[in-house]
Amino acid sequence: MKILESKFVQGFIKMADDGYKQGWHERNGGNLSYRLKAEEVEMIRPRLNAPGEWTPIGVEVPGLAGEFFLVTGSGKYFRNIIVDPEVCLAIIELDETGTNYRIRWGLVEGGRPTSELPTHLMNHEVKKKLTNGRHRVIYHAHTTNTIALTFVLPLDDKVFTRELWESATECPVVFPDGVGVIGWMVPGGRDIAVKTAELMKKYDVVDYQCKPYEGEKQKLITYITTDVETVYQKLKEEFPLYHSVKGGPFNIDIFPKGYSKLTGIHTLMQHWKQPRNDFMAFGDSYSDICTIQAAKIGVAMYHALDPVKAVADYICQEDRPDAIAQTIHHFGLL
Repeated sequence: MKILESKFVQGFIKMADDGYKQGWHERNGGNLSYRLKAEEVEMIRPRLNAPGEWTPIGVEVPGLAGEFFLVTGSGKYFRNIIVDPEVCLAIIELDETGTNYRIRWGLVEGGRPTSELPTHLMNHEVKKKLTNGRHRVIYHAHTTNTIALTFVLPLDDKVFTRELWESATECPVVFPDGVGVIGWMVPGGRDIAVKTAELMKKYDVVDYQCKPYEGEKQKLITYITTDVETVYQKLKEEFPLYHSVKGGPFNIDIFPKGYSKLTGIHTLMQHWKQPRNDFMAFGDSYSDICTIQAAKIGVAMYHALDPVKAVADYICQEDRPDAIAQTIHHFGLL
């Protein structure tokens, strides 16, 4: 049987694609691994590549010695797995000491297994022992809502578990032992692998804090008010590393200090190797003024604030769904 036609590979591809469609895998975010069954290894063995050089794993997993794993590749995009699995995936074999691996299939355009391989394998070793070999999958996804919780909840196992259990009836059924939480650590190394494996002895789910906080402690501020000016002033006081711009009478745009919408546009123009200000900009709020002023053609929407209209080269004459298309046509660009 061809490797790509095997049931376990097809299931792996479907799981990866399902995760991508959930929005959990931006660019090369996330990774997935599966520990092959003995009969699966024998079924595909004739199709495996000749044994190559061993590469150190970076951790020791003697409980997985001689095992085979299907893993995602480092820097590979989940969205591309269903399109070209042989480029994005690899089957690796561990040596008899559990300290080295070698690629036996996949990554046909070069590359290496996921940078989180040490964490995956240490977790596999823990779960294999605890479940008498039943456990075979380790899945790391960037689940958006859970990531958001790491910015607003104390990084405490019990707090996270309670919040998730209360959020949906299915949660206590899916992870009845709760979830473990790890504060930010450098990804891809031994330290995070050891820390995760320790929590995996108790939990089936571990949540990572997405990034380190830039201050000494976490800040969470909630304002209940209709006075945008009050919130605007508070944001300036409490978050000096960010630049706030009143978007209008009911909203505020927040940017990292020194950045704006124009910064992003200039970055794109540089990437596309185009003149810095050779673009057409549309806008309606204060945060759009800088782009409209810098653009070759700056356009204010029909409902734009007066200061925006004052700096625009052109103002849309009607409030209609296709106003942007109509304006582009007006200038002969479409």
